[in-house]
Amino acid sequence: MDLPVNIFWLVILALLVVIIASAIRMLYEYERGVVFRLGRFSSVKGPGLRFIIPGVDRMVKVSLRTVAMDVPPQDVITKDNVSIKVNAVIYFRVVSPDKALIEVENYLYATSQLAQTSLRSVLGQSELDDLLAHRDQINQHLQELLDRQTDPWGVKISNVEIKHVDLPSEMQRAMARQAEAERERRSKVIHAEGEFQASQKLAEAASIISKETGALQLRFLQTLTEVSAEKNSTIIFPVPLDLLTPFLDKMKKDKEG
Repeated sequence: MDLPVNIFWLVILALLVVIIASAIRMLYEYERGVVFRLGRFSSVKGPGLRFIIPGVDRMVKVSLRTVAMDVPPQDVITKDNVSIKVNAVIYFRVVSPDKALIEVENYLYATSQLAQTSLRSVLGQSELDDLLAHRDQINQHLQELLDRQTDPWGVKISNVEIKHVDLPSEMQRAMARQAEAERERRSKVIHAEGEFQASQKLAEAASIISKETGALQLRFLQTLTEVSAEKNSTIIFPVPLDLLTPFLDKMKKDKEG
């Protein structure tokens, strides 16, 4: 008679252990437990050991850590009718665990699909030059757009980054030619500005020399000195009469004297 009684108490003890084990839940610091009681939302439990009523309560764990999700490459036609492929990455986290479970069936999948459609929509309204030159502004616009749409789900979009823009090969060649033409244009402009500044300085120098006869003579003598440094050639250089006038005047005065 003692054996059946012992088995009975062992069964009771095992049931109690199972019930207690099923009533205990452990949540990490980055987790929250959403409790549903008889199918209705009851509360959100924080980290640590938490107890629920077995058979009555059901707890679903939700992570609050930031998720980095890749947006697969999307075929986009820009506003100026250029076909490109663009991929991106979005950073988001759950801020309201109850909404993330109640308001949407699968917030990870829903956020991914929303990011893809928003990426095509926003980039389709932008021209290619704006996309390449003002990527930060487009990232900010995408972040604000996604954040407004995911707010009812309890999901916070913290950042959106366009990773790569894949251009058609003919567009890449056209942009390379455009960049080369732009560099050539800048080179010609810089050269023209240099010629203009040099001509201004020469005009100022000519104006000063024309007013001073001695300055013109000194410049002429300096030129002769520079030319005479070349010993391998014979150079016939005309001497202007203005240079000899002072000497002729002196000789004339000496004769008269």
